[in-house]
Amino acid sequence: MSKKQHTIKDIARLAGVSKGTVDRVLHKRGKVSQKAHDKVKKVLSEIDYQPNPIARNLKRNKLYRICVLMPDWKIDPYWKPAELGIKEAIKEFKPFGVIVDQFLYHPHYVESFITKSKEILASKPDVILMAPLFQEESISILRECREVKIWAALFNNYINTLNGEIFVGQDLVQSGKVAAGLVEKVVKKDSKIAVVHINKEAHMELKEDGFKSFFKEKSNSSHQILCETFNTEEEEEFEEQVSIFLRKNEDLKAIFVTNSKGHRIADVTAKIKGFEQIVIIGYDLLDENISYLKQGKIEFLIHQKPKRQAYLSINYFAEHFLFGKDVPSRMLLPIDIITSENVGYYLE
Repeated sequence: MSKKQHTIKDIARLAGVSKGTVDRVLHKRGKVSQKAHDKVKKVLSEIDYQPNPIARNLKRNKLYRICVLMPDWKIDPYWKPAELGIKEAIKEFKPFGVIVDQFLYHPHYVESFITKSKEILASKPDVILMAPLFQEESISILRECREVKIWAALFNNYINTLNGEIFVGQDLVQSGKVAAGLVEKVVKKDSKIAVVHINKEAHMELKEDGFKSFFKEKSNSSHQILCETFNTEEEEEFEEQVSIFLRKNEDLKAIFVTNSKGHRIADVTAKIKGFEQIVIIGYDLLDENISYLKQGKIEFLIHQKPKRQAYLSINYFAEHFLFGKDVPSRMLLPIDIITSENVGYYLE
């Protein structure tokens, strides 16, 4: 038989049964005699019938709802690309009955995170897609999702979850190893190197672990690795603390900043004589980071692709609802190294 798109009417005619019978067989509802069932199934096999899930979804007026819980991009600009990825997914899938609602929380206040998560859980969506900055509270949400049978997934920040929930992002340990490999290539032997966390979050420790493990695995490595944490809540105090750290370690050759705030360290090193040549490696294409990258005050940026992460997270669930595709349990994106020479290719 031909490979044309057959309608229920066509199938009924070929099988010699009513359209109602075909509908009952296709949707497995109602009573159908074994003889009629076999006739319909034989025709379906011969024409290689494939149902159109989008058409079926629209006909039933079925809506699927995905709630995104993420930091407010107006407070932390790192999340602005993720916002753009979500908007892109909304535009693409809304016509087909996949509704995406955003709940933005303050990235510095756990109370905001808890409040927004409760709002989402009360609304009983099909999926909660979460960028978790607060580990214990996030695990609590994941546990509740499991109890009430709401599908949960994480993007951008990986946490030690209950049973390996779906994650879209980068391998953070490997990301730290990449940063260490870059440092190894640009500093001399026996150098003093700092791993710096700014407004530390749990996932940053995975990058630190990867960074340290790179050098531990090299039998001839003799670098001295320091670890330091700073907080930006008080501007003057932040700059003072970073300045004190730098002056105590005047022989420091490289700094690995484990999040998007590498520019904050570059702000301080630019003001202190003797640190003009220090190597800074950070993350993400914020305008401030790009400016310092082009000036040579940041050597490398690792691109975490927040826009792509957010879009793909929604896309996987939308395609599951519309086409029955499996949702991958892990989707790890490539780790891109950005320099002053190639940064232009990554800017939209």
